[in-house]
Amino acid sequence: MTICRTHLGCMENSIHIRQGLPTEMQVLLRDYPRDAWPGHPNFAASIQNWMAAHGMFRRLTDISAREVEDYLDKRREPDDFARRFGHYGDQLVRNLHGHHGWEDHSFFPELSGADPRFDHGLAMLERDHVALDQRLEAFTRTANRTLKLIQLDPLEAREEAAGLLDHTDAIRGFLARHLADEEDLVVPIILHHKLRG
Repeated sequence: MTICRTHLGCMENSIHIRQGLPTEMQVLLRDYPRDAWPGHPNFAASIQNWMAAHGMFRRLTDISAREVEDYLDKRREPDDFARRFGHYGDQLVRNLHGHHGWEDHSFFPELSGADPRFDHGLAMLERDHVALDQRLEAFTRTANRTLKLIQLDPLEAREEAAGLLDHTDAIRGFLARHLADEEDLVVPIILHHKLRG
């Protein structure tokens, strides 16, 4: 089983890593702090579903990392690992591509129309999506190679899996920061402008 791979074309080699949502993008977050969101009357089911998708991505990266760790530590048989990791890795890649494609082409333009003050922040999140595509491409290449090597060369498969764990951990760290920034920028805009109710 292989993980779905999206051709990305030529990408820049360097990926800028940001540490948190820039201060100028936190204007509405100060008025609508995270702990007040669930009780806000404009916290609609659609935004709860959007955030639930973010939770799913966090869980899928955790599961994927745990699967690789279990395989490397010989707590998971190679064929069982290949089946399970192929499933969870594929779900992670496919769902992330679909989710951030929808955000870039539909959701973010809607938010920009409601409050163009945050266009710079939305563009920043779109750049994150490009960087994430690069990370997913590297993850997919290494995952597919690992899964093939399990059948062809079990010793080399373990060596490749160590690199796969690095890619999985990198995606997990990137998503932790990106998803938090995305929520901290987007949800206050929605609450403030009563969108998606």
